[in-house]
Amino acid sequence: MDFNEIATVSGKGGLFTVVAPTRGGVILETMDDQKKKLVVNMNSKVSILGEISIYTTDAEGSSPLEDVMKKIHSEFDGDTGLTSNSDPEELKSFLRHILPEYDEERVYVSDIKKLVTWYNLLSASHPELFEEKKEEEKSKEN
Repeated sequence: MDFNEIATVSGKGGLFTVVAPTRGGVILETMDDQKKKLVVNMNSKVSILGEISIYTTDAEGSSPLEDVMKKIHSEFDGDTGLTSNSDPEELKSFLRHILPEYDEERVYVSDIKKLVTWYNLLSASHPELFEEKKEEEKSKEN
């Protein structure tokens, strides 16, 4: 599994695994223990995690979510100590630590809450998302 197989749906909480496309949309499965399937039509806003970026103030203008989550994992190894109920200033300083060049005017606290929630879910249920890339990087170095 990789970040291009994980989706989020506007108006629905949590993350979903992309199961298959349909003529009018896509079939998704919840990433929680219940594994409920749901069909989402073309009118729904579905975002693939591999295509999401965080605004930055550097020349590139954004940093891919996958890279940010890898930085979080290398720094905290699955335990950030934060939740979506954490203090807004604590959340901002957390992201400033991970991504110092993030655009504070365009990245809202609600976005950071989603980042933390998604990271906590993925690191608990699919830690291989972060470990596979480490092995690939080691093989590239050798």
